[in-house]
Amino acid sequence: MFKLLNPAVLQKNSYLPLVWLCALLLVLVTATGALAHGVTEGDKGYIQEISGVHLMAFVYLGAKHMMTGYDHLLFLFGVIFFLYRLKDVSFYVTLFAIGHIITLLSGVLLQIKFNAYIIDAIIGFSVVYKALDNMGAFSRWFGFQPDTRAATLIFGLVHGFGLATKMLDYEMSSDGLLANLIAFSVGVEIGQILALVVILIFINYWRRFGSFIRHAYTVNVVLMLAGFLLIGTQLTGFFTS
Repeated sequence: MFKLLNPAVLQKNSYLPLVWLCALLLVLVTATGALAHGVTEGDKGYIQEISGVHLMAFVYLGAKHMMTGYDHLLFLFGVIFFLYRLKDVSFYVTLFAIGHIITLLSGVLLQIKFNAYIIDAIIGFSVVYKALDNMGAFSRWFGFQPDTRAATLIFGLVHGFGLATKMLDYEMSSDGLLANLIAFSVGVEIGQILALVVILIFINYWRRFGSFIRHAYTVNVVLMLAGFLLIGTQLTGFFTS
């Protein structure tokens, strides 16, 4: 939590990591609609045309989804922003992955479908929630702290439904469906690990400077605004589609 940080750890000033981060957030939230929990048109056509087991292809598609899923990466960024120990990072990321896998598999296999715009709006809200949590807003505003473990798992479930809803639109062949979905989930986790490595390298580098503590609140405000932008984009699509 931001409110628990000790300003005494401030070191020399460096604004460069903050500039990099703001530029990255800007790129992420202005990315095309083909990203997020969607699948590109080329991948969509491939999914619709093939049948049978294609493990490596779906591992690749899963990894690609994670590496280009900016809403997913924004939430993970918020989750690990104040986690300093690898054990804690692993725990929360595992919780998120469990939720994501459960609803991805069950959503597709059981044909559980929701409106894609509403699901993606909730995913945007997950980014807003995590930014507010990092800023200590819930304790100040409401006098209590939500269970971050439960929230991470719940939002993991929502993120999984986001992808499951999109994949159902592509009418995947039932031949080899379970094996392909498992391979896709494995690919998602591979992509998640790769993305986290990059994020952790960046954050750990930035933590060497005093600007990390001084600008942590500002960064989470930007993260919150990015979440609101995602929500607004999806709700606009819902009401105009």
